[in-house]
Amino acid sequence: MDDRVLLITGASRGLGAATARLAAASGFKVALVSRTAEAAQPLAAELGEDRALALGADVGDWPAISGAVAATVERFGRLDAAFANAGIGVGTAFFGADGDDPAQWADMVRTNVLGAAYTARAALPALKDTAGHLIITGSVAGRYVRNGSLYSATKWAVTGMAAGIREEAVGTGVRVTLVNPGITDTDILTDAQRQKPKLAPDDVARAVLYALQQPPSVDVNEIMIRPTGQVL
Repeated sequence: MDDRVLLITGASRGLGAATARLAAASGFKVALVSRTAEAAQPLAAELGEDRALALGADVGDWPAISGAVAATVERFGRLDAAFANAGIGVGTAFFGADGDDPAQWADMVRTNVLGAAYTARAALPALKDTAGHLIITGSVAGRYVRNGSLYSATKWAVTGMAAGIREEAVGTGVRVTLVNPGITDTDILTDAQRQKPKLAPDDVARAVLYALQQPPSVDVNEIMIRPTGQVL
């Protein structure tokens, strides 16, 4: 596995950072994409700048994310896997006046849906060259309806997106895996969610590495991972 190259969006913290650490320990070179290169630089330094590259890109900006993929290929010479992981949550329901300003929905939809689509579109030509692997962060909320949650709707969109890309990839050698975590201890949790059973980011990172470590003949389509005792 030495010298396989993995690009990760949302890489400076949470699931992205945990996956980067585990992937680097498993022999991957990693491109760490965050909104600013400065945010990912400490992790790149920790992992070793000969094997890690910090890049700044807003995944909802096509020139920025496509540029990050191009910079990764230019630096490392190839791309073997891309983890479309960047995402945000907005805790606003459709009834009432509680929660965040609904105007924040626009950035959430842009990041969670358009950002995943842009990342896939930017990475897939390079992944075709290596018979590589696209991994997308979905959610249990993209498999079970959450009351009044536009976040859940964005993850349902990602579920359909992954399936559509997988069908389009038939014959290319590219594999597509959707990873659906339950409640995970990251900074997008609400105060109420923090009181419930939670996964650690490392728990989800191990699921990502499980998919990446399968032989080329095995396409792990979907992984759902929930903390013990989580109620749907």
